[in-house]
Amino acid sequence: MVRRGAWLVLVAALTSAGVSAGQVLPPGEVLEAVTTLGDASQTYALYLPSTYTADRTWPILVGFHPGARGRAIVDTYRVAAERYGFIVVGSNNSRNGPWDISMRAATALFQDLGRRFAADGHRIYLTGHSGGSRVALQIALANPQIAGVIASSAGFPDAQPRGSVGFPVFGTAGTADFNYIELRLLERALKSPRRVVIFEGGHTLPPPDVAMQAIAWLELQAMKSGGRMKDEALVDRFWVEQEGAVAAAGETAAAVRLLRAMADDFRTLRDVKAIERRASDLARRKDIKRALARERDDDDKEVAALDSFARYQAGLTDGAQRMQSLRDLKALLAELHTQATAADASPERARARRVLRVVTMGPAGGTEDADLRDLLQQYRLPVQGPAGR
Repeated sequence: MVRRGAWLVLVAALTSAGVSAGQVLPPGEVLEAVTTLGDASQTYALYLPSTYTADRTWPILVGFHPGARGRAIVDTYRVAAERYGFIVVGSNNSRNGPWDISMRAATALFQDLGRRFAADGHRIYLTGHSGGSRVALQIALANPQIAGVIASSAGFPDAQPRGSVGFPVFGTAGTADFNYIELRLLERALKSPRRVVIFEGGHTLPPPDVAMQAIAWLELQAMKSGGRMKDEALVDRFWVEQEGAVAAAGETAAAVRLLRAMADDFRTLRDVKAIERRASDLARRKDIKRALARERDDDDKEVAALDSFARYQAGLTDGAQRMQSLRDLKALLAELHTQATAADASPERARARRVLRVVTMGPAGGTEDADLRDLLQQYRLPVQGPAGR
């Protein structure tokens, strides 16, 4: 891990610089590779809103992809950026691997953005996918200027949840995402502003509707914090949209979660007492109370399975425990594989598939222990699609 101080200089380069004259980049178009002025080896994808001019400042979303695919970041948020007036950029150099690579990319990126664009120093947002999400959160943890983070398919750099951070976090994950449980636990632990949206899918960037929701949520947070002027019409529109989502959910556990999130989102912007009462009344119904408890129990079982795997794996290094640990690992993996390959869809099958992908595709998958490697190969599930768009 790169020390915190090393990341601290990044955002200051953007907020302290003035816009200089130079190459005019066209607004309203996706540019796949803009070369940074200070380092010709660094490029980024860019989208400027069609209404962009340098005579006022604009919120900016800076993104990182695990495969150095800045265009994928920009394409994900371009429509939302146009609607809400965000500059959006994605590094073409930051990628999974040594932290120094991402730090160099981020340094060049922020320095260039500060020289080229009229970015609002109070509204600098970060996003990333998978390992890129960890880069975004690493920068945000070190820089108090960050106004919010959209974390796609991964959480904090150490993968550990926190109780509070100094910036809002909007998390996303697919139902088949092997980092699903990390985002669920992040939402459960954080008491500072956060929202996690789970969509049908795998380990990918969020679909267009979720990307739009993420940017809209950041707009709400900015109005709550004073980062942007309160826009009553916009608040009304967001309220109606969330009311529609609650209505579509019916009288379910999902509606309870949406109502609770809505109360959090609009607190200080609207009177949310009625929303809180609706959530409380629904949550007291026996069927919904059982459903909420079952969801939490499902999450706890997923964590327990991962903890068991880690414990058995650790036992392989102890000569006295090795044979028993191998037997325990084989039994755990066999049970998970049976559940994961069941014919009928169920929460149990989805959970088993996620756990198997974590343990076979994560650090354990590259183990030098031949016995463990053989076990993981035996129970590995087929790869389904790319790691991210």
